[in-house]
Amino acid sequence: MSWRTVSVSGRAKLDLRLDYLVIRRQDETLKIHISEISVLIVESTSVSLTAALLSELMRSKVKVIFCDEQHNPQSELLAYHGSHDSSLKIRNQVKWREEIKGQIWTRIIQEKITQQMLLLREENLHLQADKLAGYLEQLEYRDESNREGMASKVYFNALFGMDFSRREESVQNAALNYGYNVLLAIVNREIAANGYLTQLGLFHDNMFNSFNLGSDLMEPFRPLVDRKVCELDPKKFEKEERAYILGLLSEQVSIAGTEQYLTNAIKIYCKSVFNALEAEDVGLLRFYRK
Repeated sequence: MSWRTVSVSGRAKLDLRLDYLVIRRQDETLKIHISEISVLIVESTSVSLTAALLSELMRSKVKVIFCDEQHNPQSELLAYHGSHDSSLKIRNQVKWREEIKGQIWTRIIQEKITQQMLLLREENLHLQADKLAGYLEQLEYRDESNREGMASKVYFNALFGMDFSRREESVQNAALNYGYNVLLAIVNREIAANGYLTQLGLFHDNMFNSFNLGSDLMEPFRPLVDRKVCELDPKKFEKEERAYILGLLSEQVSIAGTEQYLTNAIKIYCKSVFNALEAEDVGLLRFYRK
């Protein structure tokens, strides 16, 4: 089972040789077997890759993320054929009933707020955690009263200060956005691997968003990024800080009665969402615990 997250920065050439990813630099050459790689992050625009390598990475369902000149995740590769029966899966996806989509979205939001509350308690922010517990009790179907938005305001102000806003440019937001984008890319990989379209969401339906479903499914995992940013308490956001955030992917969480690396936990979670949608049974959902 793949587990490595490989990040390549600086000037380098990447190619394929005998099922190995070969990273060539001026002063060194590294080899990593592709079966071990879960995510490849190309952090520099000075990195060149061969078409043969990209083709094999797609065949092996490795998530490939490209960064821009500022080292922020900018784009990703998605295979056309993630599943042998993708045509059937897409037909089913179009027919998912609004009722079951709404039920699953409600559970996803419930889990997100729960994880936010647990993080606040870890940080000894019990008053704010109690407020989130109250929002959980008030949560309605499809969160029609926007308890998620109310919880997020209390949550982020508690973690980063009353002057903090997710709309401003700051070091904290740069770190958060970097981590969220990596999470979104990994969730998108699982959506494609299971044969579904990332564009058709449960709740998100922005016509300009190619990853509506990924934006839905990633929600419960956001607090894991928030925890890493709190631990890091960044004063700048450069290579060392990016590597610290990426360390999240090698951490383990509990899910479905087992301890799993985060990337594998996302795989299990996404599969459970699709099982729940197809069977119209919310009880099939599986969420992680830190």
